[in-house]
Amino acid sequence: MMSGRPGRVPLKFLPDEARSLPPPRLSDSRLLYCGFLGYCAGLLDNALKQRPALLAGLHRQLLYVTAFYFAGYFLLKRQEYICAIRDHDMLAYIKAHPEDFSEKDKKTYGEIFEQFRPVR
Repeated sequence: MMSGRPGRVPLKFLPDEARSLPPPRLSDSRLLYCGFLGYCAGLLDNALKQRPALLAGLHRQLLYVTAFYFAGYFLLKRQEYICAIRDHDMLAYIKAHPEDFSEKDKKTYGEIFEQFRPVR
C-alpha cells in the first residue's frame, strides 16, 4: 500500500511547511465565490424555513458569508500548498532525470513555415 510522501502526517489539514508560502490575496475571486456561496446558503436557509428570503435574518446571512469566506481561505491555502508540493516534486524529478527531458533544437519561424507567396 502506498503511503504517499515520506514524512507525511496523515489527517493533518495544513502542515507547518505551508507557513512558508505567501498567503492568498483577500480579494481572490475564489474567496469571493466562497463568500457568495455563503450568501446563497443563507438565502436557502431562509427559503427552506419559509421566511422572506432576502430580508429575514440579515445577521445570519452575514454569518454564513463570513464562515464560508473563512473556510474558503483555508481551503485555498491548502490547495496552494498541495500545488507547491506537486511542483517541487516534479522539478526534483526533472533535475534527477535530465536524460528524459533533453533540450530540443530551437528553430526559427522561417525554418518551420513555408515561404509566403501571395496567390492572385
